[in-house]
Amino acid sequence: MMTPTALLPHPGLIRDTSPPALESTAMAQILAVGTATPETAYSQRELLDIFDIQDPRIRSVYLNSAIDRRFLTLPEPDADGVRRMETTGQLLAKHKAQGIAMGSRAVQDCLKQLGADLSDVHYLCCVTSTGFLTPGFSALLIRELGLDRHTSRADIVGMGCNAGLNSLNAVAGWTRAHPGELALMVCIEACSAAYVFDGTMRTSVVNSLFGDGSAAIAMVAGTEPDPTTEPGLTPRIVDFTSCIIPEAVDAMRYDWDHAQNGFSFYLDPDIPYVVGAHARLTVDRLLGRSGLRQADIAHWLVHSGGKKVVDAVGVNLGLTRYDMRHTTSVLRDYGNLSSGSFLFSYERLLREGTVRPGEYGVLMTMGPGSTIETALVRW
Repeated sequence: MMTPTALLPHPGLIRDTSPPALESTAMAQILAVGTATPETAYSQRELLDIFDIQDPRIRSVYLNSAIDRRFLTLPEPDADGVRRMETTGQLLAKHKAQGIAMGSRAVQDCLKQLGADLSDVHYLCCVTSTGFLTPGFSALLIRELGLDRHTSRADIVGMGCNAGLNSLNAVAGWTRAHPGELALMVCIEACSAAYVFDGTMRTSVVNSLFGDGSAAIAMVAGTEPDPTTEPGLTPRIVDFTSCIIPEAVDAMRYDWDHAQNGFSFYLDPDIPYVVGAHARLTVDRLLGRSGLRQADIAHWLVHSGGKKVVDAVGVNLGLTRYDMRHTTSVLRDYGNLSSGSFLFSYERLLREGTVRPGEYGVLMTMGPGSTIETALVRW
């Protein structure tokens, strides 16, 4: 358990991650988003039956998670109808195979939404925390999709659920340095490749929460908005801020479990309170840099980290159920998708058709470090 001091915000630990707002044509513009999941979804009750979980404490974790279903890649039953626990090697192979498959479909979906071709892509940034590969997904997707061999690339590995906004910041910087050139960020999270079924509460909490999914987002800078584009679909990124909580550095981690002789996730029970305690400080910093107040924000896209985390953020920021509707619906329908969760929420916001030109939105992700990342966008 974490110490009480870890719950208290520390102003000196807030750091800015980008310069103040630039001229609109210099800002990175989000053009489109695409998503992909495995074919099969499982309800929480189905998973309890599949893995014959009888412990009432663990069953309660599954059934009170605010999750209805998750898309997962589970081991096939053997001749006796039993799904055997996968070895570390099998899990890594699943991470690679599912990552390439989902990532490729997310990229293709994103480019289809944009009406662009694979040949238009000049930069590819891949994000993952559910396995380790060398070469990484960026090289593998360039080969799989047939992208130009001169495509610049980067891999962001191991940053966790907050990594989507960390990477969005980096990709936005690349687009500003290369005006008019199309960049893609792809979050690839085969979370079932990190599952361990050992009956402990540590792993059961993780197994009850995370799902598999990939999300790709297309960006460009240095161009005027396309007048033929439907209004409200292509926001510009105004600013980013970060808040790291070093005293909670061990609260969320993926490391080697000597007792089980394998890697596994660990989530401290106090994480919702740590995140909630720092949410207000981080958002106020983001809005204050642009002279805004919370009342100026029309749209909130918060990482679907889990019921308690979502509730803690909502309470500390005074957000309504309507404000959090896409966060909670993504959690309900997909579970926690790690770095790509907020992009699934973003996709739902666009499909809803409620965004109007001139409105502001806040994107927020949370993850290991412990860290809160935020971005301010304007349509």
